[in-house]
This record gives sequence, C-alpha cells and structure tokens, in this order.
Amino acid sequence: MLTRRNKKFWRLLSLRASIILGTALLITALIFSTVFVLKNTAQSNSVPTNIIATTLNNQVASFRLPIRLIIPIINVDAVIKYNGLTSDGAMDIDKDPTTVAWYRLGPRPGETGSAVIAGHYGWTDNNPAVFNDIHTLIKGDELSIIDEKGTSISFIVQAVKKYSPEAEASSVFKSTDGKSHLNLITCGGTWENSKNTYSDRIVVFADKK
Repeated sequence: MLTRRNKKFWRLLSLRASIILGTALLITALIFSTVFVLKNTAQSNSVPTNIIATTLNNQVASFRLPIRLIIPIINVDAVIKYNGLTSDGAMDIDKDPTTVAWYRLGPRPGETGSAVIAGHYGWTDNNPAVFNDIHTLIKGDELSIIDEKGTSISFIVQAVKKYSPEAEASSVFKSTDGKSHLNLITCGGTWENSKNTYSDRIVVFADKK
C-alpha cells in the first residue's frame, strides 16, 4: 500500500521521466529537421537553371587533369585550358580560338557526372575556330581526352543538340545516372549584331566508352 510519501515520490519520478522523455524527443526532432533542411537545401542549390553554370561540384577528383581534346573525324587536336565562372555567373572561356576550356568547377573528364568543355566558333584572321565543325558530329563518332600523364580516355557521341542562348539546359551540366559524360559547347547559327552573339548554342553529348 502506497503511503502519502510514496505517492509523492512516484509523482516526482514520473514527472522527471516525462521531462527526460520530452527532451529526448525534442532533440531527436531537431536532429531530423536539421538533416532534412540541409539535404533539401543542398538539392535545391545543385541544379543550374540554364546553359550557364551556377554550381560547384565538390566530389574528390579521381582522374588526372585533362591536357588535350582529340576529335579525329573533324581534325581537332586542341590544348585544354581551365576556366571557371565570369563575374556575371556565366561559364568562362579562353580568348584563344584554337584552344578549348574545361569547366574546372565540375567533374574532370572520366569522372562520374557531366564534364563540360567549351570552344569558339567562327573565324579570326581567316582562320577557323576550334569548334567550327562539331555540329557535323553524329551518334557513334569517337573523341578522346589526353590527361597529364598521357593516358587517353575515350568517349562516344550520343547526340548533338541546338539551343537558343536563353534556353534552360541544366542537362548540359548535371546528370544523375551515375555514368561519365563529356559535353562540348560552342556557338552556331547566324551572327546577330544587335546581341553581339550567334543565334544558337550547339552541344555535343558524349558518354565514356
């Protein structure tokens, strides 16, 4: 039989247990809500909204730095420069019309994800730019990257697509299939004096062989 003192003791014990349990549940809820917010924030910040790159790829580099781009069928053998973003958030590109620019804030060619390389289109002093003919590539054509140790990584063209300069083209910079892609970007179409640019953007999508 419980005495008045015993009843008081058990009420205090029950109260303390309730406080401890409530505190534990609160902490657990805070942990899960924090993880949920961080996860969704990371996801919402990982998708570029158009053809310019706006995100960084933080994966640990597992392939060596690319040095040359080789596309035998259109006689391309170009030095690869490394570029990031311009001050207005667009993918930067080297001024030299004979070289190409790898987007160094994304995957290296051969790594999981979409590595991106840009090159010029047009003519300078009657000389063609490096990517004047990439629009002629077709599915099945082969290209390769030579890395800093002289190793060749081969890719097979899957598609060639045309975009407007204002088009949403996140698929150029982002992939979720766990494969290795190499996407080549250049201009195309006709020159528009009013906009000081070409009317189209040409993208070659290639997969690691």
